[in-house]
Amino acid sequence: MTTARDGVAIVGMAGRFPGAGDLAEYWSNLRDGVESILPLTDEELAAAGVPHEIFEQPNYVKAAPAFAGSDLFDAEFFGYTAREAEVMDPQHRLFLETAWEALEHSGHDAARYDGSIGVFGGAGANRYVQHVYSHQHIVDTLGQTQILVANELGFLASRVSYKLDLKGPAVSLRAACSTALVAVHTACRSLLAGECDLALAGGVHVDPNPGTGYLHQDGSFVSPDGHVRPFDADARGTVFGTGVGLVVLKRLEDALADGDTVHAVIRGSAINNDGGVKVGFTAPSITGQTAVISAALTSAGLTPEDIDYVEAHGTGTSLGDPIEVQALSRAFGGAGSCALGSVKGNIGHLDAAAGIAGLLKTTLALKHELLPPSLNYTRGNPDIDFANSPFRVQAEPSPWPRTENHVRRAGISAFGFGGSNAHLILEEAPHTPPCRRGRVG
Repeated sequence: MTTARDGVAIVGMAGRFPGAGDLAEYWSNLRDGVESILPLTDEELAAAGVPHEIFEQPNYVKAAPAFAGSDLFDAEFFGYTAREAEVMDPQHRLFLETAWEALEHSGHDAARYDGSIGVFGGAGANRYVQHVYSHQHIVDTLGQTQILVANELGFLASRVSYKLDLKGPAVSLRAACSTALVAVHTACRSLLAGECDLALAGGVHVDPNPGTGYLHQDGSFVSPDGHVRPFDADARGTVFGTGVGLVVLKRLEDALADGDTVHAVIRGSAINNDGGVKVGFTAPSITGQTAVISAALTSAGLTPEDIDYVEAHGTGTSLGDPIEVQALSRAFGGAGSCALGSVKGNIGHLDAAAGIAGLLKTTLALKHELLPPSLNYTRGNPDIDFANSPFRVQAEPSPWPRTENHVRRAGISAFGFGGSNAHLILEEAPHTPPCRRGRVG
């Protein structure tokens, strides 16, 4: 049985997403319904190195999520030479910088913290190393080992532990598009098992071709017009982009005792896999998604009626969205009345960072007592039976106020190719006296 002091507190957070250099700008964009997937001119595409014969094709989509600064890194601050930084996967650079920012936001100094601090994170596929190996003089100068250390996914978390002198578990993982939420789930389990006392968790993905569009093929899962329309009748696909986010986690009981600023509480979480009973390896499964959502609710000791909002995986694909709502409806059993949204309409699909984008969106929504709009929704996908489900798409901003008689809670989903599913139950921060540690913003 859960109590008011059970759970894992989010005591710090940081992130950078399309159109947003920090979480304050991210929230402003979410609140105001800003779409950060922007059209690209022929001049911009040519400057980015796209050949005219490519972007002049009729099926070339001239749009991309607007992420600035993936090529920037304060090497000296972290003790790297310019050459060492140059050969490092940009995902490692962004993850390290954002981990430092998140720990700063939590108000905890690793050098003075009386406990162990773990790191749990994942990244997208590394395509940057191909660029490094295309420069033979760099390979000859540095050698294979240094290039491997600078690019191998297995060193993502341990690099943060080394540079920030953190002595808890360091776990790098990859679960396709559910990577970041799987990392958060794993961090929560490690905290509750006593393996660490504070944990950094999140994910990062860097688009290998920033500022460019893409060729659309009929039947593919990418959008034909550069817009993502979760749950809409005109949904035809998604758009991939760059982003990074981390949260700092602590056992709720310890966070309250230590006077930390608690931004939200993770009440429960679950992960699973679809297995082999589905039409194909990359296809989603109603059974697998239903099971993981139900398991997360059980982990939290809650029922569907306790959930106000679900931040869905919501890729805006004609196949994935109907399956997701059907799985949610089965897990909820028709109970309650629940808002539904997806941040992918704002920023696109961030691959390994998709789940952390949704978690941070929902945390900010709880803090600001507002459900932001899920963009590009006009009318429901006809293959989604909203009328006989407890769900309604959150197409407009809506107040989500604190009340004395109701605890605000949300579910957050992330589903990966290959069937790796994750679901998390998030709850508003408890009513506590003014904080003594950490930043409120």
